[in-house]
Amino acid sequence: MKKSSASKETAASRKAVAGKKTAAKQAAAKETEGKTSAAKKTPATKAPATKAAAGKTAAKKAAAGKTAVGKTAAKKAPAGNTAAKETAAKKAAPLKRQAPAKKPAVAPKKATAAVKGVAPAKTVAPTSPRGESRTALVRRARRIDRELAEVYPYAHPELDFENPFQLVVATVLSAQTTDLRVNQTTPALFAKYPTPEDLAAAVPEEVEEILRPTGFFRAKTKSVIGLSKALTEDFGGEVPGRLEDLVKLPGVGRKTAFVVLGNAFGRPGITVDTHFQRLVRRWRWTEETDPDKIEAAVGALFPKSDWTDLSHHVIWHGRRICHARKPACGACPIAPLCPAYGEGETDPEKAKKLLKYEKGGFPGQRLKPPQSYLDAGGKPAPPLGAG
Repeated sequence: MKKSSASKETAASRKAVAGKKTAAKQAAAKETEGKTSAAKKTPATKAPATKAAAGKTAAKKAAAGKTAVGKTAAKKAPAGNTAAKETAAKKAAPLKRQAPAKKPAVAPKKATAAVKGVAPAKTVAPTSPRGESRTALVRRARRIDRELAEVYPYAHPELDFENPFQLVVATVLSAQTTDLRVNQTTPALFAKYPTPEDLAAAVPEEVEEILRPTGFFRAKTKSVIGLSKALTEDFGGEVPGRLEDLVKLPGVGRKTAFVVLGNAFGRPGITVDTHFQRLVRRWRWTEETDPDKIEAAVGALFPKSDWTDLSHHVIWHGRRICHARKPACGACPIAPLCPAYGEGETDPEKAKKLLKYEKGGFPGQRLKPPQSYLDAGGKPAPPLGAG
């Protein structure tokens, strides 16, 4: 019995020990599971830290991006400055093309050759010189005059006259008609009335009959008889050599006065006739339309000593090449200097057919032209009624 009790106690103690061990194992297992679950939950708790790290990384990238952009902009900045300089240079380039110096040196020779019968190459004038400086305008205007002086070295007044009286009468008669018609009419007039005294005493009806071919013959008769009386009564039968005296004569304005002063007395003057007005506006020497204002504007571009010859050059060019309705641009020696190039015929062969007087091989306007004109190939005009 004692042995059984002892064995029971031993078995109970063993169970107790086994239970304790089992409980310990279970506690250890639970503790392990708790740690495991805690470890699994740790990432969730550390997420904010990860987001912060990501934010720092993004900030670093943004800073790096800004730095890269800044460096790129810094590298491009010099290029931008260079581009700006190049743009400014390009904008400044047209100013160089406006200058007369850019005209090809061979252009006048080619155009002159066309006038003599050889077709030149087509020329294109610079673009419109809007915004042209005063200095550039003066240079261009004077260069045009020099070119025309080479083309028309024999330019002269295209009215026949032998003295100041004949010139003033012929100039008054040239209004609203051609110089050719006047030259064909005046020989009969001066043959019958050679002096101011003779014409002052003339019968108006007889003078009208002589002047009929010139048109407006009644008004012209009144003017020439009136100026002849004024010369006889106020100036002793002599034509005065001053502008203020000439414009007092019947039918004599500034244009007529400057023709007389420049060609009979050698005193410089600008003759602003219809050809002169047309051409100086085409060349943009002035935009004025009033003859007196045109005279002042153009006169300011040239030395006074050049005024008379300048008038001849411009008027001759207007009559022979730069016509009112259809300019012969393709045969023009100053095409590279003309802002109006292209208004007329630019084909050299077609333009050549538009040339007038000696440039086209036809007679001039004077019955008795200067010898220099004849030497240059000009032909005298036929008398009234001849062919």
